[in-house]
Amino acid sequence: MLKFVIPAIIVFLIVLFWEQINEKIYKRFKIKINYIILIISFIVLGVIFTLLYF
Repeated sequence: MLKFVIPAIIVFLIVLFWEQINEKIYKRFKIKINYIILIISFIVLGVIFTLLYF
């Protein structure tokens, strides 16, 4: 049960503090993390669809 509770708490905290995390990363690296996550999600979806196709 612990292996389900700990990731749920981590995801909840990330969602709760998303704006603060995004601001700190933007101040440090001058890039919005939303764009990075969007690109990574498209790449992962593309790989999954490619693997399902072949």
